[in-house]
Amino acid sequence: MSLQRVIISGGGTGGHIYPAIAIAEALQRHIPQIEILFVGAEGKMEMEKVPKAGYSIVGLPIRGWQRGKWRVNVTSLPWRIVASLWKAYRILRQFRPDAVIGTGGYASIAIGQLAAWMGVPLFLQEQNAFAGFTNRLLGKYARKICVAYPMMEKFFPKDRIALTGNPVRQDLHCLDKLRLEAAKYFGLNPESKTIFVMGGSLGANTINQAVLKALPKWMAAGYQLIWQTGKAYYESLQETVPSYQGLYMSQFIYQIPYAYALADVVVSRGGAISISEICIAGKPCILVPSPNVAEDHQTHNVETLASRGAAIVIKDNQVVEQLGDVLLELLSDKARQESLIKAIKNFARPTAADEIAKLIINEVEKLQVHAG
Repeated sequence: MSLQRVIISGGGTGGHIYPAIAIAEALQRHIPQIEILFVGAEGKMEMEKVPKAGYSIVGLPIRGWQRGKWRVNVTSLPWRIVASLWKAYRILRQFRPDAVIGTGGYASIAIGQLAAWMGVPLFLQEQNAFAGFTNRLLGKYARKICVAYPMMEKFFPKDRIALTGNPVRQDLHCLDKLRLEAAKYFGLNPESKTIFVMGGSLGANTINQAVLKALPKWMAAGYQLIWQTGKAYYESLQETVPSYQGLYMSQFIYQIPYAYALADVVVSRGGAISISEICIAGKPCILVPSPNVAEDHQTHNVETLASRGAAIVIKDNQVVEQLGDVLLELLSDKARQESLIKAIKNFARPTAADEIAKLIINEVEKLQVHAG
């Protein structure tokens, strides 16, 4: 019988959505006829990103606690939780999945909890060095938890942990062949040194301000810049930033492999998936962990790399003053770049998505044989 239908739930941020999509793609490579349904949260970015990747998604009315809005929380959260659990129950009854996979986000709580109560095998994928709230809550119910960092026994039962790495897009594995195509796509010179700056899926104001301050120096030095600003900051930056030859600025870059292919240095937040992509791309990087994330998990992520000489780290409250000069110094130091590249490649797990898919397929088959 094997694996025929799967529900995948993960959302709220790109760090939960893109691993979910990568796992779906890997499952399809192994079982082309598999039926996959995504479950997300209404109004969140997964409701846009997942259909663009070619998958069906159903939204739950679930929400997290909103800071400073206690009246809204008290009046609406109980209803949203009950409504989400009821809708998750109906989805599970109608779709009848052989497994449910959660990658984080509030929707994963509802569908994962219901799956556990209904006896549907639950699998989790944890991206960060400090496990997120949703996965910590569901970990005791999961058959296997696929992790990207060692020493995760403090969060999950040791015998259920599988160290697989983070699943990333399949098209990041052949970047060398894309440089000319990427340069054409961005309208840049394939021979010039290129900086790629991204503040996460939603952007980052401090990184944008740091780039704004450093931009004249970078351009005067003859470097090119691919700059993902985030939707919230794009319009104001368009009005502020002078026109430079060698500058490509966008609110969001959908052709992310092109950006990595052309980049000589990457500046990024410390999100687990961004880090995993940079590791596979094998690029020298400057990481700026966000101070506005749960349990400060980005700091845990970047410290793991920095402790092994695989990344340069700048604190968020220092990035505006330091980024411009630190990046210029790195671009002028070929030996430092090569050292960073060598170290970060040791963290790359290019087969993570396929390892996770195989693990889930094998575990479900074991259960079916035992049940039969």
